[in-house]
Amino acid sequence: MKALLFWILAIIITLAAVIYQRKTGPTYDKQTEVAIGNTTYKFKLVRSHGGESDCKVELNIPDKEVEGKIYYKRFPTNEGWAVVQMDREGDNLKGFLPHQPPAGKLEYKVELVKHGEAFMLNNGIPVVIRFKGAVPGAVLVPHVLFIFIAMLLGNLSGIMAIFRHKKFRLYARFTLLFLAIGGMFLGPWVQWHAFGEAWAGVPFAWDLTDNKTLVSFIFWIIAVLTNHKKERPAYVVVASIVMLIIYAIPHSMYGSQLDPETGEIIQGWVRLIR
Repeated sequence: MKALLFWILAIIITLAAVIYQRKTGPTYDKQTEVAIGNTTYKFKLVRSHGGESDCKVELNIPDKEVEGKIYYKRFPTNEGWAVVQMDREGDNLKGFLPHQPPAGKLEYKVELVKHGEAFMLNNGIPVVIRFKGAVPGAVLVPHVLFIFIAMLLGNLSGIMAIFRHKKFRLYARFTLLFLAIGGMFLGPWVQWHAFGEAWAGVPFAWDLTDNKTLVSFIFWIIAVLTNHKKERPAYVVVASIVMLIIYAIPHSMYGSQLDPETGEIIQGWVRLIR
């Protein structure tokens, strides 16, 4: 019964962390809404695009009298805004942002117009979108799955260590294994497909996602090694807490970014609030 309760608590913590990531990560779609007349429309503005095609921005607006424009420029630059007229296809308005090299970014804002009155989405605050290469599903799906399982097992082993459950060391070893595969092997593979570089963490650069994975991996190595011959649950608890704190940092906040002037991939802080 205790083991079941530990599993349930670990699942709840893990799902809460995943939801938080999706709400705060700067590469997930930006949710916004706007009221036009008596109708309130809710939209998701894309903030990440993979592949070699232009990025489609599509809004569901059945009102045929509503038109739209997209203003965009390279980020971060002081260039003037380029304008794209959105076309109507049935109930949808759509426009395209021009393709950028991997790690290249654009900032854009959408203006809707009805009877000469303008309505800016997201209160006129530009949304930043990052472009990347296409990541094969055969690489991306296992990466996400193994990272999720590592997080779940890390929470479980930490909870078990607090209550001195006899299997906390076993699940700590499984945590290290899944983190090694998902984070240290598949993670660089994903990074290479997306941005052409396998590792952007220390000592080569300061990509926050890579460095977060590395820190967590080191703490779990210490936790497993110190519990090899003798039970030392405190180390597992610390590793579990560190992993949870690391996952609380929004994904890709300080990720790969193309310097618009030099064409080199650097790291750039993605501001969540402008």
